[in-house]
Amino acid sequence: MTKRPRRLEKILIANRGEIAVRVERTCRELGRTTVAVFSDPDRHALHVRYADEAYPLGGSTPAETYLDQAKIFDIARRSGADAVHPGYGFLSENPSFAAACRERGLVFIGPSAESIELMGEKTRARERMSRAGVPIVPGTPPLAAVQEALSEARRLSFPVLIKAAAGGGGKGMRRVDRPDDFGPAFEACRREALSAFGDDRVYLEKYLEEPHHVEFQILADAQGRTIHLFERECSIQRRHQKIIEETPSPLMTKDLRARMGQAAVRAAEACGYTNAGTIEFLVDAGRRFYFLEMNTRLQVEHPITEMVTGVDLVERQIRIAEGEPLEDRHLSQRGTAMECRIYAEDPWNHFLPSPGLIRKLSPPGGPGVRDDTGVYAGFTVPMEYDPLLAKLVVWGENRQQTLARMSRALEEYRLIGIRTNIPYLRRIVRHPEFARGAYDTHFLMKHQDELLKFDRSDHDRIALAAAAVLAWRGEEKSTAGPAAGNSAASAWKMAGRPGVSDS
Repeated sequence: MTKRPRRLEKILIANRGEIAVRVERTCRELGRTTVAVFSDPDRHALHVRYADEAYPLGGSTPAETYLDQAKIFDIARRSGADAVHPGYGFLSENPSFAAACRERGLVFIGPSAESIELMGEKTRARERMSRAGVPIVPGTPPLAAVQEALSEARRLSFPVLIKAAAGGGGKGMRRVDRPDDFGPAFEACRREALSAFGDDRVYLEKYLEEPHHVEFQILADAQGRTIHLFERECSIQRRHQKIIEETPSPLMTKDLRARMGQAAVRAAEACGYTNAGTIEFLVDAGRRFYFLEMNTRLQVEHPITEMVTGVDLVERQIRIAEGEPLEDRHLSQRGTAMECRIYAEDPWNHFLPSPGLIRKLSPPGGPGVRDDTGVYAGFTVPMEYDPLLAKLVVWGENRQQTLARMSRALEEYRLIGIRTNIPYLRRIVRHPEFARGAYDTHFLMKHQDELLKFDRSDHDRIALAAAAVLAWRGEEKSTAGPAAGNSAASAWKMAGRPGVSDS
């Protein structure tokens, strides 16, 4: 007997920032009540203001707020929520949290705890994928002894990657090019893995030269149907963290897309998956692809898939969690889309985070432009959390139009008060190799010096930024009286290096 769909009425969003606002928007369209949770630094955050109800978690650090399951479940009980959407990060890929939701009668808007646990342990996931006929990068099971690991590294041939078995996001990962460097790197990875994940097990993978990082979005319902919604190219990465994504991938051919899409569906079916997820692959120079990992949650870069398919992925997550089957309709890619992640960080100072007060904010607009954000003018960006401020997403009929639109949108973006990576993003999207689509995961490292070079255009932009700061201070003075340091020199200092007030 088919289980009757259950309508979810009140959804607690166990997250913060732009992704919490993103989920709240779809809930509002669907007529679902939203419950926000917030830490002390986030008391005035946009996701708190936008929600129907909001409850304090008390505290500042992630461990005592958004990672505290007891507090979240207490709020779910008090608010009368019947479901939890975890967003991404924090508890989104924590199997014990998903299981605890189920035990308390809360619908977890995501996959089962069993799927999360299976795919979260990298070596077990590799074994399951291999049995399902999904190509995997040559590698090893978890290794504890450095001499055994070195022997396996020689068998694979250098360079190799040492990776945390329970890892992700580039943590607990080292590339090793020579046997002499292996021992220290192996021990360093174990320490980092233990610190980040509470698990010091590591394994080896053969390092692929000039790889592309390509992922496929999948959806799977409780009736056993699994589909993919095409690929996303995610090769623009700094320290294994994506900062620009696009779809379709410039690397893709019709045949490769078909084969990778089929492999992505097989991978999801092999772990009994339901809801939204992403299968990540590495593609080598010969267009051979290998399973990398599965993200058992909504991805940061999901908006570009929405832009080219017309599918609201958050809505699909909610519908699947309610028991509805996937719609039986043909999916196709229309046009191209690109996302730039906007961070509160200073590229010209080792990418250090740049928390502080956003004094003025004017996001870009126009045809095909979407700005998913969790901040506003007057909000103080806290130092306790990831510095992601917004995701600038653009759509175009073809890649040339999308590039031009992204360049224009980045030029229009105005954020005064803190440093951001917007000037750095401008340089990337205007780089000739990126414009041709001729890039891989080494692009940022290869072009680091030229992307961070300070030139005359930066000097002129800072002058404009200083003028903007003076204009703002003039407005402030007219309403609030004289302000200390109200001079061109102090405004120039406030504008600082590229990536500050000119963003």
